Amino acid sequence: MEDKILTVLKERMAEGQRFILGIDGLSRSGKTTFTANFKKHLQEKNIPTVIFHIDDYIAERKKRYNTSYEEWYEYYYLQWDIEGLTNNLLKQLKGSEILNLPTYDQHSDTHNLQVMKIPDTCLIIVEGVFLQRKEWRAYYDYVIYFDCPRQKRFERESKETQQNIEKFRKRYWKAEEYYLETESPKKQADFIFQS
Repeated sequence: MEDKILTVLKERMAEGQRFILGIDGLSRSGKTTFTANFKKHLQEKNIPTVIFHIDDYIAERKKRYNTSYEEWYEYYYLQWDIEGLTNNLLKQLKGSEILNLPTYDQHSDTHNLQVMKIPDTCLIIVEGVFLQRKEWRAYYDYVIYFDCPRQKRFERESKETQQNIEKFRKRYWKAEEYYLETESPKKQADFIFQS
């Protein structure tokens, strides 16, 4: 699959420019595993690559849990600073040489400043869930959507995590349904991978 994707991207990538690839899909659909494998493949081909995992930029717990909103809303709208990521990451990817990003540390529930230098010519991969939300979709040159049935994705969770099925019902699955209904990520994506 990596070779097929790379062939398509090379056809679309302009020489001497940055190309932004979105790797979208719901939780446990295989995005991160693919991205890690694809990175190795790109390194073997000597293609300069910069990767951003959207979960590195989530908000502190107090901003996304136990708010006055329903749990699905907290996950979809409050898990990330949507406007901050738009302005500080996505809008900057094409032209900025250096990005200063507040990176989340889950152990301390705080943010640390991450300084990222971006080569003038490279493939930039943004990987994560809900990437094709209306606020973000226009910033990608190409999007791969990982499509995987809910039950299969749930089985990929640890046994301990699976015990809290109510959290999936109220928080994750409702937000995923909302995303599928309002943003139609399968229709918007340039390529769909059945995982």
